[in-house]
Amino acid sequence: MQLDESTLLAKARNCLELEAEAIMTTSRNLGEGFVKSIHAIADTISAGHKLVFSGIGKNVPICQKLAGTFNSTGVPSIFLDPVQALHGDLGLCQEGDLAFLFSNAGETEDVLRIMTPLRRMGLKLVAVTGKPGSTLAREADINLPYQAEKEACPLGLAPTSSTTAAMALGDALAMVYLEVRGFTRNDFARYHPAGSLGKALLLRVAEIMRTGDSFACASDSVNVRDAVLTISNARCGTIALTGADGRLSGVFSDGDFRRASIKDEYVLQRPVRDYMTRNPRTISASALAVDALRTFEKVKVNALIAVDAENRPVGLLDGQDLPRLRIV
Repeated sequence: MQLDESTLLAKARNCLELEAEAIMTTSRNLGEGFVKSIHAIADTISAGHKLVFSGIGKNVPICQKLAGTFNSTGVPSIFLDPVQALHGDLGLCQEGDLAFLFSNAGETEDVLRIMTPLRRMGLKLVAVTGKPGSTLAREADINLPYQAEKEACPLGLAPTSSTTAAMALGDALAMVYLEVRGFTRNDFARYHPAGSLGKALLLRVAEIMRTGDSFACASDSVNVRDAVLTISNARCGTIALTGADGRLSGVFSDGDFRRASIKDEYVLQRPVRDYMTRNPRTISASALAVDALRTFEKVKVNALIAVDAENRPVGLLDGQDLPRLRIV
């Protein structure tokens, strides 16, 4: 085969199109089996039991990934190796569990061999297969088929379109059940406390805002000179200003100072309240950092003043801090 750019890209696009078509065909043909599977998952979890995913070959990483996806959304799940199951690992299963058995042809001997032991233990069986008329599909309690008319492999041998469709079908189960349960972002955060994902979901504004010497805050009665000095000492670009009651009355920034200086040569002696921005955009100190990020993206401001329940300024969140904190 030629290795020129156009040939390579054409081959790649053909592969992607075949796999995409497998997903679309599976989507168009979804029916009763999917609905029954969702109900079976709901009944299993509400009864305090778990999901079991089992398959051989290329279905192993699919099953492991789907078990991980369900676990991450608070649905107890395991991967069961069909070979090891017959040598003791059936002990992972309990009566009332729901087993998803994966086999593209539906005739994989190792998978078929565990059907009877699993049923004797009181598990309900779902066949996830590309052949709805196969042995696996006929003997399972629920048939959940996917369609992959042609593998993306040019030899028609390596599982490609079929594995893509199987994975996507499993993801659809997980995401639909997530929505059915009313699973929220806060629920999701409970199971992802580490890494950038956990940080984005759990970190609060109060944990990352600038406070103390790094937070410029003063009465709105001070003059512009004192406000600018406070900004400089805090090494930030914005100062929070308060009224006599201690509540936030406005903000004054480097940009405000530059604009005021052009118009008034005596600006340094004027009260800062004459030039401050009133009713500035704020965020609760208890809000999630990811919500602050959305605010920055939506309103295009450089800084947000963090306030307490009484609208008293307690800190400042600088937009330049967010990339450093790796929550973007």
